[in-house]
Amino acid sequence: MAISRFRRIAPTTVVILVAVLVGVVAPQAATATSITHPTVVSANPANFTPNVQDDAVVANAAVYALSQSGSTMYAGGTFRTVRNAARTITYTRYNLMAFSATTGAMSTTFVPNVNAPVWGLASAGSALYVAGEFTSINGVARRGIAKIDGVTGRVDTAFNAALPYGKVREVRLVRGRLIISGTFPKRIAALNPVNGADTGYINIAITGSVASNAGPTEVYRFSVTPAGDKLVGIGNFTSVGGRTRWRALMLDLGLTSATVNAWNYVPLQRLCAATTLPDYVKDVDFSPDGSYFVMVSTGYVPALTSQIGTSICDAAARFNTNVPSPSAPVWINYTGGDTLHSVAVSGPAVYVQGHQRWLDNPYGRNTAGPGAVSRPGIGAINPITGKALSWNPTKSLDVGGKDFLVTATGLWVASDGRYFAGEYRQGIAFCPLP
Repeated sequence: MAISRFRRIAPTTVVILVAVLVGVVAPQAATATSITHPTVVSANPANFTPNVQDDAVVANAAVYALSQSGSTMYAGGTFRTVRNAARTITYTRYNLMAFSATTGAMSTTFVPNVNAPVWGLASAGSALYVAGEFTSINGVARRGIAKIDGVTGRVDTAFNAALPYGKVREVRLVRGRLIISGTFPKRIAALNPVNGADTGYINIAITGSVASNAGPTEVYRFSVTPAGDKLVGIGNFTSVGGRTRWRALMLDLGLTSATVNAWNYVPLQRLCAATTLPDYVKDVDFSPDGSYFVMVSTGYVPALTSQIGTSICDAAARFNTNVPSPSAPVWINYTGGDTLHSVAVSGPAVYVQGHQRWLDNPYGRNTAGPGAVSRPGIGAINPITGKALSWNPTKSLDVGGKDFLVTATGLWVASDGRYFAGEYRQGIAFCPLP
């Protein structure tokens, strides 16, 4: 799929003009329109989804990324053993699998051997772009990003980004360009989707670290507007194109190049109460119309009580896209001390997941403070008021889920949890529209 960060499947669009300008043939996927759900999805998951399984090789199996192409669903993460929904058939899959999005039947032709975890997926026609920590697929050397056949799993050897080091955490097809982000030298780049060469479309220095214990400089995740004209990225950095930008950036995606947008949220320069978690912003997603985006985070609680309402710590926060220097988010919904790892905006709901116990909990400090509502593992927030919706399927907490996929038929949930709404659904759950 090829829409914004949180995986919306939309009608295929080929942007010929952009393809000509960048000198490539655009794959059959591009940012164009986005899915808006008519209502909140069902809290009762479908019964057909396969399960990843802990084993002697992978002790904590998890799904980190989802992408759909036609009736085929791709799932990547860290796993070796997969079982059907009834847990009567066992398959060996190496961090990547394909199955029917309507029946859950496992593909028997798609069995690529990816030698390390997969963090991002983007499908385009018969091709699948795979991002992650790997250095080879099927024994073919490919660091961080590869293009493979979506039916056979074979590596397309014509595509080679030749990254010298680092990991790729995110991958998106945007108007004929393959945008990737991670810890590699440029941290964010636009590749030719045919041969993997850097197009030079994004040539912006991203440098600095928010703390000595924050790890490598990185654009960890990003989201793109459905129109493909703006990108918001989050991660560990303090400077973007020579401008001060801590933990979050916005780029304008022009016709021939990307430039740094004026958007800047200064309170992101603060630490949260947990100084051991300085790189605390964990995900971002644009609304279906691109008018706003929502970030989620770890970090425990704000360092000072006076910072409640401006510091984004163990919380979800909405920003309007056209406000360049906000003094505060439109709203912040705090968990009261538990991490949120991922977010998806579907129109009527902002879905969040992590290992949180509560939402609506600004005064909780590892407790249920005044007004807190129980939302273990997963929840939904009203995009206008910022308050938790009644939707409450419950989910195993574990570390917490790291991806959603919004489609025309419902919401896919990728995680490391075993149970969803009290049913065994390890790694993958699907909540259909009612």
